[in-house]
Amino acid sequence: MSRIFRAMACVMLLASCSGAGNFSAPRNLDDACSIVSERPEYLRAFRAVERKYGVPVPSLMAIIYQESKFIGNNRTPHRYALGVIPVGRQSSAFGYSQALDGTWEEYQDGPGGRRARRDDIGDATDFMGWYMVQTVEETGVPINDTRNQYLAYHDGRTGFKRGTWRSKSWLIRIAGEVEARAVMYDQQLRSCRKR
Repeated sequence: MSRIFRAMACVMLLASCSGAGNFSAPRNLDDACSIVSERPEYLRAFRAVERKYGVPVPSLMAIIYQESKFIGNNRTPHRYALGVIPVGRQSSAFGYSQALDGTWEEYQDGPGGRRARRDDIGDATDFMGWYMVQTVEETGVPINDTRNQYLAYHDGRTGFKRGTWRSKSWLIRIAGEVEARAVMYDQQLRSCRKR
């Protein structure tokens, strides 16, 4: 009987460990070459979106860094009543792209399909490309304008057009950081291609 118990314990231990690292962030988030070297599936997903939608790889990477730090199952923090009683999350944002439930469902009803998952890098980046192309169509923000694409991504296209971001100095600062990170990632990617 103890053999069966030990075998079941080993199987359960292996099963619990097998997916543990799947959603963790790459080791060095400040080095684009390191990110794509460690996770080649990321680069395949980024390039597919660049080909399909025209979104530059460095822009995708910078926005994903800001939204989820490349953690596939990232969620927004919990909110607490009286400082200790959990009352839910700050929003329904989830995954690499931090897409909200409603926007993700819209994507699934369209090009993504019902099987698309926010914790899948290919689906998440395809969602971002789809969303950013719609931003171009609705707002006129160029696909390679990382700063304004991020503002529209964060506040939604309607919020962007209304200028809700203008009263958020913290968001304007972060949009500048996203833009700077995209420039940094671009320079790094150019140099690692030469190696």
